[in-house]
Amino acid sequence: MDRNLFREEHELFRTSFRRFVDREIKPHQERWMEQGSVDREAWRKAGEGGFLCPWLDPAYGGAGGDFLHSVIVIEEMARAYDSGFAMSLHSDVVVPYIATFGTEEQKQRWLPGCASGEIVTAIAMTEPGTGSDLAALATTAVRDGDHYVLNGAKTFISNGILCDICIVAAKTDTNPENAHRGISLFVVEAGTPGFVKGKKLRKMGLPSQDTSELAFEDCRVPVKNRLGEEGGGFLMLMQKLQQERLVVSIGCQAAAERILEDTVAYCKERKAFGKPISKFQNTQFKLAECATKVEVGRAFLDRLIAEHVAGKYLVKECSMSKLWQTEMLGEVVDECLQFFGGYGYMLEYPVTRAYMDARVQRIFAGTNEIMKVIIAKQMGL
Repeated sequence: MDRNLFREEHELFRTSFRRFVDREIKPHQERWMEQGSVDREAWRKAGEGGFLCPWLDPAYGGAGGDFLHSVIVIEEMARAYDSGFAMSLHSDVVVPYIATFGTEEQKQRWLPGCASGEIVTAIAMTEPGTGSDLAALATTAVRDGDHYVLNGAKTFISNGILCDICIVAAKTDTNPENAHRGISLFVVEAGTPGFVKGKKLRKMGLPSQDTSELAFEDCRVPVKNRLGEEGGGFLMLMQKLQQERLVVSIGCQAAAERILEDTVAYCKERKAFGKPISKFQNTQFKLAECATKVEVGRAFLDRLIAEHVAGKYLVKECSMSKLWQTEMLGEVVDECLQFFGGYGYMLEYPVTRAYMDARVQRIFAGTNEIMKVIIAKQMGL
């Protein structure tokens, strides 16, 4: 299907970014996967090219684009079978908190570095005993003069090792009756005494993404590093989770499209019993089913992206998309991998890495079970 989301400037941006991917990302992917993180230099080069936070106002060092530029970055990274360069997490999940809720001083202090790649960001919500239930956070922030003292532990934090600043969700009011009103957000800078970066976690997929545990041990954070009002954290998180889930959906959709495209090409080349396996009815039926799912997903997602850019409230729809696109990707990559036979089990094949990378999509940014809860609530059930 034809897409009508993008203008000429976006397509020029796509061409430029695709060249960047070919030059600065693809040659290093295997090494990044082995070392478990992306080089800091890659972040700086992405910043130099205007590919980090492309929507950010030039007054803060950005390129002055829009969210559609970010969509292009997400799609092209998926097409490159990237396994962990968390540009979209940085640009479209974490930095928007500062851009939206930060004071002018906070914006001037952090945003230019976020756009240039000198500052890598992370967000710490998940705890060892708390995943989707944000109201059950155990990390605390106690006011002490012009500082807050943070204590607690976070886990599964992407960019946890590399991050220069981390947005941390903590309880400033531990009264159970104020479970939602008691959460505040803090920007904690690397090197702050008591901010401890724990071990790098070994994962099934996304091997290039440094994912770690974080600890806060009597960590003194200046009051000026709090985002928004005290107790306003939950509302801020709810406001930004719409885009976070859309970001996940965009990556999953693009990944499914690339996997299907490569599998069709492979099936036309691979022969069995004297003819390409694409000539067998089972192959045709399975790939036709995958293609149908991919096309349906694209039609819904592009409409959703357009409405998101227009500023519409889409909590239900973005939850639906996160549910649909992540499940669809899992089904498509599983079907496609089967056509590669034994090669589909070998790590040097992109489809194999894509299979492992796809599984977590149904877990992070709110599990798909939580998506169903949100959808049901939005339906008035």
